[in-house]
Amino acid sequence: MLNEIIKSATVPDVAACPPVRWGILAPGGIARKFASDVQVTGATVTAVGSRSLERAETFADEFGIPAAAGSYEELVAREDVDAIYVASPHSHHREHALLAIDAGKAVLVEKAFTRNAAEAREVIDAAREANVFVMEAMWSRFLPHMVAARALVANGAIGEVTQIVADHCQAISHVQRLVDPELAGGALLDLGVYPLSFIHSVLGVPDSIVTRGSLLETGVDATSTTALNYGDVSAVATTSLRTKSPVRAWIGGTEGYIDFDRGFYQTTGLEVVRHDGEKVRFQPSYKGRGHDYPIAEASRCIAEGKLESEIFPLQGTIEVMEIMDEVRRQLGVRYPNEPSLRPPHPATDAR
Repeated sequence: MLNEIIKSATVPDVAACPPVRWGILAPGGIARKFASDVQVTGATVTAVGSRSLERAETFADEFGIPAAAGSYEELVAREDVDAIYVASPHSHHREHALLAIDAGKAVLVEKAFTRNAAEAREVIDAAREANVFVMEAMWSRFLPHMVAARALVANGAIGEVTQIVADHCQAISHVQRLVDPELAGGALLDLGVYPLSFIHSVLGVPDSIVTRGSLLETGVDATSTTALNYGDVSAVATTSLRTKSPVRAWIGGTEGYIDFDRGFYQTTGLEVVRHDGEKVRFQPSYKGRGHDYPIAEASRCIAEGKLESEIFPLQGTIEVMEIMDEVRRQLGVRYPNEPSLRPPHPATDAR
């Protein structure tokens, strides 16, 4: 039974990826993974843009990209670019996504989608008004083992879900970008988004949220533990940029459990163990480092004229941003020039 469910899961077809022409906005570290993984798909990167032409040219030379632009405005105006991958810091995602949308380009925005839910709604509304595709590049949502896990849960392979635990901690507080409030730094938007988005992908919007944690001297979050309640089901997400962790996740059910490998959100695998003794190990074969799956999904949607992905609809992006808004509200983290976070919706700490 387990193998049949896993095989039935619908995963983005990297091999059938349409030849969409991408432009990379901001050639940073995450953009390097995109530029590398696009090479195992049918899509291409035709241009890269940076505020430094020299930096754009260096990146273009390294990855064999035909054109380099010395401004983001020049990049989004290019006729040989169908879609823009926004790889700038979180603090600038809204601005750069709107720039691309205004130019009529489809947009793939790196996670976290924006600083907060209000900015996410603004970007999504603009894309819908302009009739262009937009999607969050939460790449782990599209990986085969993640899609399989959701299928296993949906088909009752482990009975009714009782709890989920997920963590993502890295000792990276020395990285300046991650401790700078001007760049929307902190563990949550860079690391904590993975366990929270993972939990949301299985359980959806929680009934209540309780978060405890600590801040760095700069005012951004250093460490947090978040308990999400779904009636009789509970979930816990932990994150920190001050320590390392196994980066594990598991889903418990009344008839079994799903145990993910270390680095659960990456190109890894999982094991399903049922109480009746049935056990299955699922280890997908990967050609890239995982970013090829959202590239393939976004490219397919763009080629088919869709405005959002069925695998990760835009409402899901908004809901995850709302969860993270509430986590930050409870921690007391507010970014510069950011309006007060919205009053708690039902998914809050009642205190």
